[in-house]
Amino acid sequence: MTDDTPDSLIPYDEIVQEALRAVVGRVLGQVSTMGGSLPGNHHFYITFKTQAPGVDIPQHLRARFPDEMTIVLQNKFWDLKVAEDHFSVGLTFNQIPAILVVPFAAITAFVDPAVDFGLQFQASVEDMDPEPHEDAENDSAGASIITEDGSNVVTVDFGRKK
Repeated sequence: MTDDTPDSLIPYDEIVQEALRAVVGRVLGQVSTMGGSLPGNHHFYITFKTQAPGVDIPQHLRARFPDEMTIVLQNKFWDLKVAEDHFSVGLTFNQIPAILVVPFAAITAFVDPAVDFGLQFQASVEDMDPEPHEDAENDSAGASIITEDGSNVVTVDFGRKK
């Protein structure tokens, strides 16, 4: 964009972000209707802001991941439930079971490495600088979500003027 481009009065970036987060909800919804098992080699890395409104995770996880955390849905998860604006899932962290509730608005990345698909979102929580973090060490944890190899990662950023 050039400096001559006017500011939009239509919040396109917010509309697109919301639509792409709905993709995550639809995918998780399909998995939940299949009894919570993933087909084939599919597995998901889901990164979210731990301080975002509506996020409900155990205090020990919030202390360990004060800004952002990545969970892996692969082999050992249970009770995946999907609502219009959030999902909940059971995972084990260091052999301690936990139920996590994550609003779709808190998600910053969704990756399915089995098919080289990924979505990255602008943070919904204002004034939070992302910090490097370790992946959550649940029983199905694996690689990180760095995809600089030309995979199908969609990043939406309309370069809002400030």
